[in-house]
Amino acid sequence: MADNLELLAIGETMVMVSPITGRLTADGTYLLQPGGAESNVAAHLARVGHRAGWASVLGSDPLGDIVLEALNTDGVDTESVARDPERPTAVYFKDPTSTGTTVYYYRSGSAASGMSRLDAQRWAARKPGIVHLSGITPALSDSCRDMVRHIVHERPFGDAVICFDINHRASLWNGEAADELLSLARSSDIVFVGRDEAESIWETSTAESVRALVPEPPHLIVKDGSHEAVSFTPDGLFREPARAVDVVDVVGAGDGFAAGWLSGMLQGQGEAVRLRMGHGVASRVVQSPTDGAELPSAADLAAEASSLTSTLSGPPRS
Repeated sequence: MADNLELLAIGETMVMVSPITGRLTADGTYLLQPGGAESNVAAHLARVGHRAGWASVLGSDPLGDIVLEALNTDGVDTESVARDPERPTAVYFKDPTSTGTTVYYYRSGSAASGMSRLDAQRWAARKPGIVHLSGITPALSDSCRDMVRHIVHERPFGDAVICFDINHRASLWNGEAADELLSLARSSDIVFVGRDEAESIWETSTAESVRALVPEPPHLIVKDGSHEAVSFTPDGLFREPARAVDVVDVVGAGDGFAAGWLSGMLQGQGEAVRLRMGHGVASRVVQSPTDGAELPSAADLAAEASSLTSTLSGPPRS
């Protein structure tokens, strides 16, 4: 088993059913692809050339085969994926409209909902440099919540950097999200959160008020949609405007941003470049009808971001 992974993403991936054209109808034609916040990050990083893996549990069914085949094609290491013969791979459907995309999830009792701290202890043998998690996983089941708490608070992965994307999904929670997600965020090393989702769960209105609530992580990145991203770091505060592009579908943009930023971190880039790399990947994802996108190499992403210095970035404010 390889132990040179730069990043291991842990979480549920479903089969995403998307209309090739038009809406969700009985006579439509559909594309089946993996859809999962954590595996999206791993796939983006693998596409640009990083050593990224994904750990989870899939059903022993054709839908699980679809997920594995697609992620392997993207170059994602899937050695840490188990198959469950009793529980199914989850699925969700996207219904695009002129005012946005509605998503219908069918994930109750899925194979991934059976993940536990025993899985995490087994995956820790991979010794990744970064462990990437999201706030979706602790909402899937009691055992998943215990697993995420174990990873974040008890650190079975040793010196690995813990990266936590809030990814609040209100439909998965029963009024417990605010305290749970806050506790996990405060104990992580890198935290990504949307300004709007932070406002909905913590009643914070600005990036600065999010930082006041979550002062512990060395890196806190607050994404403000199509406006900007704000990063709080040991070197100060950085702001970078988002890129203006024609949007096809915003689903998956946050995962793209996280992957771009993490690629910059793995390359040792400065914070402003990391933020621009995040915008660079996110801007490509929102121009695609799926969660994926055609991406340049990691080095080219960094070069592109560096070239924008004089036109998009002022000095960091602290």
